[in-house]
Amino acid sequence: MSNLNLTIGGRIFAVACADGEEAHVTRLGKIIDSKVTESGLAGQSEARMLLFAALLLADENHDLAGKVASSHLNDLPDALDERLALLAERLENLASLLEA
Repeated sequence: MSNLNLTIGGRIFAVACADGEEAHVTRLGKIIDSKVTESGLAGQSEARMLLFAALLLADENHDLAGKVASSHLNDLPDALDERLALLAERLENLASLLEA
């Protein structure tokens, strides 16, 4: 288990992750930070800031899923569903780590 610090919205969050996942978790933290920064959410309460960042990311995910569903990639729905479920699980795990 590794510990690292993520800076999101100007605040530092200590999180734990599996060994070898540090770079991945750091990239995810940067994505969340960019959503917070782009949306002008920095300075809000931690819960509000992270809630809106999660909503923005979920909205993007929803839009992408809609685009894929309407495309001609209908031969890949099971793989896409599995990938989206994995992404949702990772986002939930990250949110749980940040709330701790």
